[in-house]
Amino acid sequence: MVKLKYLSIILLFVVALSSCKKEEDAETQITKYIQQNNINAVKDPSGLYYQIIKPGSGTTVINSNTNITIKYEGKLLDGTVIDNGGGKENTFLLGGLIKGWVIGIPKIQKGGEIRLIIPPALGYGSRDVGPVPANSVLDFNIQLINAQ
Repeated sequence: MVKLKYLSIILLFVVALSSCKKEEDAETQITKYIQQNNINAVKDPSGLYYQIIKPGSGTTVINSNTNITIKYEGKLLDGTVIDNGGGKENTFLLGGLIKGWVIGIPKIQKGGEIRLIIPPALGYGSRDVGPVPANSVLDFNIQLINAQ
């Protein structure tokens, strides 16, 4: 029984270290990507990197209950486009989207544009989702058409 307890503790420790390693790898990938592509990005305390291309205008309080109308394109760090919303405007409830968008989009206003470089923990995490492999860093360019 004592051996099982110690084995469980060791297993939890190994899992914790491996998840830290994945985040560390994502952080390394992101900083390297930002440097190689000369992106003037800011790191949010959440781990999200963002670049405000155009701040937009207005005083709308944007939160998870806000319907946003956007045009966007998302890529993997190798340049593979994973989604572009069909090249047209799309409307979503912000709170139903990935955490990186929930954190990043409120940093701009209507008419604004932002680039979000999203670590896996704020994207799709450790699961494959459509064309997005598990543990992927995502690079989104988002134009905020409207927020209400």
